[in-house]
Amino acid sequence: MREGGHGSGGRVPSVTGAGAAPTLGGVSFASGADAPAGSESRTVRGTLPPGSPDFVYLPVDVPAGVREIRVAYTYERPSVPAGTAGNALDIGLFDQRGTALGDRGFRGWSGGARSEFFVRADDATPGYLAGPVGEGTWHIALGPFTVAPQGLAYEVTVTLAYGEPGTPVRPVYPPERARGRGRDWYRGDCHLHSWHSDGRRTPAEIAALARAAGLDFINSSEHNTHAAHAHWAAEAGDDLLILLGEEVTTRNGHVVALGTDPGTFVDWRYRARDNRFGRFARQIRRAGGLVVPAHPYATCVGCNWKFGFAEADAIEVWNGSFGPDDEMALADWDSALAASVRDGRGWTPAIGGSDAHRDPDPVGTPQTVVLADDLTRRAILEGVRAGRSYIAESAAVVLSFTATGPRGERAFVGGRLRVAEDAPVTVRLEVSGAPRCTVRLVTDQGVLHTAGLPGSGSGTVEWCTTARHAAYVRAELRHRAAAGPLPGAAVALTNPVFLGA
Repeated sequence: MREGGHGSGGRVPSVTGAGAAPTLGGVSFASGADAPAGSESRTVRGTLPPGSPDFVYLPVDVPAGVREIRVAYTYERPSVPAGTAGNALDIGLFDQRGTALGDRGFRGWSGGARSEFFVRADDATPGYLAGPVGEGTWHIALGPFTVAPQGLAYEVTVTLAYGEPGTPVRPVYPPERARGRGRDWYRGDCHLHSWHSDGRRTPAEIAALARAAGLDFINSSEHNTHAAHAHWAAEAGDDLLILLGEEVTTRNGHVVALGTDPGTFVDWRYRARDNRFGRFARQIRRAGGLVVPAHPYATCVGCNWKFGFAEADAIEVWNGSFGPDDEMALADWDSALAASVRDGRGWTPAIGGSDAHRDPDPVGTPQTVVLADDLTRRAILEGVRAGRSYIAESAAVVLSFTATGPRGERAFVGGRLRVAEDAPVTVRLEVSGAPRCTVRLVTDQGVLHTAGLPGSGSGTVEWCTTARHAAYVRAELRHRAAAGPLPGAAVALTNPVFLGA
């Protein structure tokens, strides 16, 4: 590694993960009586070689009397052969409280979405936390996401503005309750991005699209930052509950922290081999949220899920437009359902989310439809955790999925119908809003029943079975495939109803 500017350089070991925190030579500024009026800048240049650690840190000695810190960076993007990764460099900021994993020094992250940012007491760039610029050693975090064979040449310019700080802004968060309909089905999008990470929409634009899509709730899930939490209050209303969270974007997969306490930051600087995910999964749950591995089979760099599902409260099996990676996630989830029955252990529900970032990404495609006692944070999360939900392509798709025993006993999606193994069970799916679709009833033994819906998209499908024949039943609505044996893309997916004692 080569670097220029103030401070001395050092050789950075070629390791990965959070176990190492390589530090570049520091950036120094004048202090005390020597500090100039106005502002002062320093520029650092260097090159990160292939095999660099996931994160390296550039220390910045911030003297007293600083009103604002501003950072700008660029890096070279040389041509590389087809199939070879080029350069991609992420960036973020930690204040004088340090860079320790999960500690309080975090001040923001923009990944590769921005080339510059600022922080001061009364304001900050989206993705960063406003607050005092305290005296001490700050750190700019550089994350070489991918490095070209030629190396990653970068330039970072740090500007300190001196003067009286602005008045700190007290954060205001959205309420945890909206005007619900009592116990009912509520529609939500659990995975969204605004301009507070790599999205392009404002919270106001997202809220308007959510209402237009017929949603009752949404979840703020920015990449590796909770800075958006304090910017959603104005968009909430009696008709829209806004949950707060984060998409914890590690190098070994992404996990949505769904519905955490306001102001909860979840660190992401570790890999599966570091054995630290469990610590942060527990943090999410202590903060009242759910742990939801996102798009586990996505093909983007670093997206494929490698932490296992033991800590998952739910799994995102449908992300955005239904595609081959969702098909794989669905099949893997179904195999886990069968294993849970075989091994007599608990099961993990499925949910969906749009992962919408910018136009033309539709908000609310898909949406998770949750049976909850009311439109509150606690009730929605309880419904998701219990599996009382299904995933729908749009608000037009409405389902009712039940299993009824011989004496009229009934169980709904996510529930268990307790009947003898050979007792007759009637599975019933009522559908509206799904024209030209096929119904598939899936069990631990595979797909055991299929039926077509009328052209109107409304209809009822019934199937008789026993607990001996099917330990669980779940429903899939699919677009009719154009050709071949494979099913069409999903229109709706339900969580299972379990059968038997």
